[in-house]
Amino acid sequence: MLRFTLLWLLVFLFASISSSSARPAPYAMRISCGARQNIRTPPTYTRWYKDFAYTGGIPANATAPSHITPPLKTLRYFPLSEGPENCYIINRVPKGHYSVRIFFGLVEHEIDNEPLFEVSVEGTIIHSLKSGWSKNDEQVFAEALVFLLDGSVSICFHSTGHGDPAIISIEILQIDERAYYFGPGWGRGVILKTTSRLTCGTSKPKFDEDYSGDHWGGDRFWHPIRTFGKNADAPRSTESGIKKASTVPNFYPEALYQSAVVSTDSKPDLAYTMDVDPNKNYSIWLHFAEIDATITSAGKRVFDVLINGDTFFENVDVVGMSGDRYTALVLNTTVALSGRTLTITLHPKKGNHAILTAIEVFQVIVAESKTSPEEVRALQSLKKSLGLPNRFGWNGDPCVPKEHPWSGADCHFDKSGRKCGLDNQGLRGSLTNEISKLHHLQSINLSGNSIHGAIPSSLGAVTSLEILDLSYNFLNGSIPESLGKLTALRRLNLNGNSLSGRVPSALGGRLLNGASFNFTDNHGLCGIPGLPKCGPHLSAGAKVGIAFAVFLSLVLLVICSICWWKRRQNILRAQQIAAASRSAPYAKSRTQSSHDIQMSRNPSRGRTASENGPSLLS
Repeated sequence: MLRFTLLWLLVFLFASISSSSARPAPYAMRISCGARQNIRTPPTYTRWYKDFAYTGGIPANATAPSHITPPLKTLRYFPLSEGPENCYIINRVPKGHYSVRIFFGLVEHEIDNEPLFEVSVEGTIIHSLKSGWSKNDEQVFAEALVFLLDGSVSICFHSTGHGDPAIISIEILQIDERAYYFGPGWGRGVILKTTSRLTCGTSKPKFDEDYSGDHWGGDRFWHPIRTFGKNADAPRSTESGIKKASTVPNFYPEALYQSAVVSTDSKPDLAYTMDVDPNKNYSIWLHFAEIDATITSAGKRVFDVLINGDTFFENVDVVGMSGDRYTALVLNTTVALSGRTLTITLHPKKGNHAILTAIEVFQVIVAESKTSPEEVRALQSLKKSLGLPNRFGWNGDPCVPKEHPWSGADCHFDKSGRKCGLDNQGLRGSLTNEISKLHHLQSINLSGNSIHGAIPSSLGAVTSLEILDLSYNFLNGSIPESLGKLTALRRLNLNGNSLSGRVPSALGGRLLNGASFNFTDNHGLCGIPGLPKCGPHLSAGAKVGIAFAVFLSLVLLVICSICWWKRRQNILRAQQIAAASRSAPYAKSRTQSSHDIQMSRNPSRGRTASENGPSLLS
């Protein structure tokens, strides 16, 4: 009994040490779009968070287009009245490498209204929905592997005028930092969009979760393909364990390698063809494990791997290269494709038959350069202060994707970098000091709106500004001296406002250098040719000093007036008391009596001794 207890304690201690040293669970955020409360879904009771406060749009009941769609009952759709671009902005996402997956949906009772739109992650287009997507399991979702480095992720949906984007779920699943490393060109500036992921020799679609896979694998979806064609191949399967499967950094599920297809005598070449976008680079991952009982050792099955007719891997011997039977082998290569099809061919050289377990194909996308968060916040502040209507959108990144810039935000890209412009109509409100943070702003055309208030002096900090047109608004106050610091400014239109004061001399001198300025229809402006002459000019500091002196004088005048009024009241009160005393009879008799007593007490005052006579002694 003691021996059994000691053995049990050793096992428990070993398990505790192993669990404490195990890798922590990856970050996972799953969002049920349109849900009003957090929910769990069978059979794994996966937790889904409600999407409150992440975005706009309208919640509705959902129709799932596919049996692989998460079993959620709601979605969120974005009508064009909400703007052409709508985004989920999810904050507090740890820095790392992630699989981002979005499932699309159909609004309940509108299953024939299949919306077509584009999806971007972090400002880069990763997917464009094509007609018929709701009838294809591999097209009911979009997935991309992306590095998230600034603590948040933006997932945006761009309307193309063919229905309202509708989203059932969003998943943000952390994967290994070096997952799907494919060599030179791989890195944080690259996004891998999942084009296809196939498991061969089976008819059951599965996620990594169904395979009991490691969570660091990202819960991949594997589309089943039992055969590549009639009489083209034969399925193989096993229940034996597979070695070297769930390893760093990709963590493939072991059960993935327990099925495969093998070519036949009638068609010894094993070939699969799929559609792709032309003129793109693709990263291709081929999976093998020798599970065929007829192959007992290395050298029994050898084949070449060709992609679109070109040999990429020669003399592939699965047993020899993996080290044993029932052992996983993964081959990877990156190819540039000019056509619209990708054909993978396995050509036997020994053994007459080839074997294939699974295929993964990713489109390699260079990530767009995002606008700085400071500039995005400045534009969002400007959106709020100008009261932009929802139809303008202004969600996500103003300049990327390049195919979908903000309405009124004109972004140009050249060798010197990004240059932006603002051009909008139907605006009201005021300009804020946040505009100074738009460091790449080259032009502003907000003419013919209902913008009021003063021109912010911080506008002079946007040194890249070349065109500033604020004509025909309701601006007032003076022209800030800081605008004279805009040395690149070549066109300035401030006409048609209610501005006043002297035009800064730096701007007036610029007219001699060919710049085009228009200050007309501002009845209070002066100081340059074409405008009235100014009176004595005071600097801003002098104006502040004068205003302070006037204020102080008014305060002193009020204080003196109060003091004089109180003194006058005291004098009047004293006079009233004195007058009352003289007019009272009792007071008069008492005054006379007092006078007589004083006279009797001092009878000798003013007389000589002889006049007084002899003294009386008692």
